[in-house]
Amino acid sequence: MLVTRERPGELAAILETRGATVMHVALIAVTDAADGGRALRHELSRLEHYDWLVVTSPAGAERVGDAAREIPDLRLGAVGTATAHSFEQSSGRTIDLIPAVQRAEGLAEAFIANASTPQRVLIAQADIAAPTLADALRRAGHAVTTVTAYQTVACRPDPDAAQGADAVLFTSGSAVESWSRAFGTSTPPLVVAIGPTTAATAHRFGLKVSAVAADHSLVGLVTELERVLAAKGGAQSGRSR
Repeated sequence: MLVTRERPGELAAILETRGATVMHVALIAVTDAADGGRALRHELSRLEHYDWLVVTSPAGAERVGDAAREIPDLRLGAVGTATAHSFEQSSGRTIDLIPAVQRAEGLAEAFIANASTPQRVLIAQADIAAPTLADALRRAGHAVTTVTAYQTVACRPDPDAAQGADAVLFTSGSAVESWSRAFGTSTPPLVVAIGPTTAATAHRFGLKVSAVAADHSLVGLVTELERVLAAKGGAQSGRSR
């Protein structure tokens, strides 16, 4: 099973626990924002002026956790379970809001449903993050500031690096874009996306997506892969009979 994250990390660990052999081809790398992190440091220095700090990826969580640790009254939100886990580790705190639907739209809906009064929100996100979350919260009357916590840059893997893989798991649209630049539309037999946004990016670049995780988390991604493999095995067994 091929993973494309900067570090194999939790996804590789889950796959290996469930019996998979993991191939790692890094397609993106995470670096400081273009301004060297100046804007992020400024906002983190004034966290006491916010009611909420929200992150939309593990990379963002890693960069703001220490600051969040210092403001006990600040409430914390994360877009999904993997991001929340990173946020808990970096901040040493429990995350206050994790949506059931683990994507920007789900986080916006959960936040709005739980906020009875206008809130001051800082969203720490990637340089290429869509404005979906911030726009939804602003429309609901919240005061939202977004800050670039990091930027993603494409890696150029060996053109033969993906040979022999049975499946590739995509966890972000940026990884899909980097795959397309490196490999074109050639993929392993199975392509599984962590969510509809990632899948839509794959379709836009001409990649055929085999399945999309119903639970938009790393565990959900692996569970969906297992479901597809089981269905494929059952179909082949049926044909052999």
